Amino acid sequence: MIKIAVVEDDKKWSNLIKEYLKQFSASEGIEVAITDFCDGYDLVEGYSCDYDIILMDIEMKLMNGMEAAEEIRKIDNDVVIIFVTNMAQYAIRGYKVNALDYILKPISYIPFSETVKKAVRLRHKDEDNFIVLNNKSGTEKIKTKDIAFVESHGHRLIFYLENRKYETTKYSMKEMEGMLYEYNFRRCNSGCLVNLRFVSGYKGTEIIVLDNVITISRGKKNEFMSALTSYMTE
Repeated sequence: MIKIAVVEDDKKWSNLIKEYLKQFSASEGIEVAITDFCDGYDLVEGYSCDYDIILMDIEMKLMNGMEAAEEIRKIDNDVVIIFVTNMAQYAIRGYKVNALDYILKPISYIPFSETVKKAVRLRHKDEDNFIVLNNKSGTEKIKTKDIAFVESHGHRLIFYLENRKYETTKYSMKEMEGMLYEYNFRRCNSGCLVNLRFVSGYKGTEIIVLDNVITISRGKKNEFMSALTSYMTE
């Protein structure tokens, strides 16, 4: 299922976008869950990183689409943002918030569906990244995007996922760092490998990952913070 947020203050365009999404769902055989918002502020307030795609107008009363996208990018680097607007001159600035594309009003179905299809392919590509781990119970395939951080405890590695833990004695931290480096995992100290997408805050030599406070060692601080800053501003 693809979760899509539609952020549009004009009911006429909001209804048309939702109709096009239902048509896209039927023609492509892809189940979609649609949530609509009347303003960028409504989306940002209490935002949780649940959406795969955001289709957003730019010109809105309380918080415009560009401002909303900037706020969202502070906590969610993965959601695909597409601007749906009649303000092409502003939509082009979408590179600042890593927007995938923009759709100009008046909206026609074919370019709309092609853009949404591109967004879906991008999300599926992200979901295809996984590693295969072995322990005493057997083999398990785990999506890299679901791993928040990995800790070393003696000869054990503990993988902290959003809702559970996974433990293995088959790999060293160095081996795991090599396997996960390309997926934006970085060592913040000798015993902890962090998925940068899960860092929700930092202060001084500490970061917050899934409500856990993790210390950045002096030797790793410059490298780790450079990688985190680069990731958060891509």
